Amino acid sequence: MRVLLVKLSSLGDVVHSYPAVTDAAAAVPGIEIDWLVDEAFAPLARLHPSVRRVIALPIRRMKKQPRATFSDLRQRLAELRAERYDVLIDAQGLLKSAFAGRLARATTRHGFGRGSAREGMATLFYDRRHDIPETEHMAVRIRRLFAASLGYAIPASPPDAGLRYDGGLPGDGRPYVVLIHGTSWKTKTWTREGWRDLAARLDAQGLDAVLFAHGAVENERVAAIAAGLGNVHILPPASIESLVPVLAGAAGVVTVDTGLGHLAAALALPTIGLYGPTNPGLTGLVGPNIAEIVSNRTCAPCEKANCAIRPDFGEGPPCLADQTAEAVVARLLRQIAISTPEL
Repeated sequence: MRVLLVKLSSLGDVVHSYPAVTDAAAAVPGIEIDWLVDEAFAPLARLHPSVRRVIALPIRRMKKQPRATFSDLRQRLAELRAERYDVLIDAQGLLKSAFAGRLARATTRHGFGRGSAREGMATLFYDRRHDIPETEHMAVRIRRLFAASLGYAIPASPPDAGLRYDGGLPGDGRPYVVLIHGTSWKTKTWTREGWRDLAARLDAQGLDAVLFAHGAVENERVAAIAAGLGNVHILPPASIESLVPVLAGAAGVVTVDTGLGHLAAALALPTIGLYGPTNPGLTGLVGPNIAEIVSNRTCAPCEKANCAIRPDFGEGPPCLADQTAEAVVARLLRQIAISTPEL
């Protein structure tokens, strides 16, 4: 059986698709899974060992430079249509993913039902619609979608990303912890003081801190975090391919709710997630060695990009500013001890 998974973006959504691919590979003998994805996230799709082929559409690049990208788009679409699929599964539920999937040659197209797709109009492109309410984690919902589309019972086991990445950086210095501070919502940020305190406490434990930044706001933030701290290392902007070995070589990861944090969890790293406005029960970390520190404020999770309690908070809304570096490092050390007792 040949299956085409359509999951174009974003980073976290792509990572949350891994367990479904793992399930399908185990449940359907001889299955061949291809993945249609935005080229920005193609390196992530290629990480899963059960993905045979990745078709990388230049969607984001097309929006910025349509004329310069058109020939690349034509070539990728030719690659897409060169294969015939028994089953197509749109695990995104958007009009753009449904339309992209429609360009593929597939016998049967599956997707979320009208009440559970992110954009109801997308369901018009599907032959089979599966109602999977948004009451469970996205990774579980995608597992259920795959099981319903391919005709097997969803495994009772926890979600398994299926990654077996062993290409971490060589250990020629102190162990390090990656601090993932950048995120799309201002309300999902932690305070600079919190990050600085955490980095200092890591130093006291013999651990370095590694940070990277993209753009002026993040560059300013990491400079403020690193100021005067000798154990903090700032990496230059890098591609996803370059960031994967940095993550894989880490002793642990502390992250706000953002895509790279989900990748760290999928790589089975000791990962601590800081949650305030978003609900980890729906879009939290998925992995065998994770811990989530969740706000106990009654207003959280609000699922809002703006804070109604303190609109002018700067960085770190009240629900996240409550979190202390002392509690974070204590939880991180417990998670690290699970996988590396010698530290």
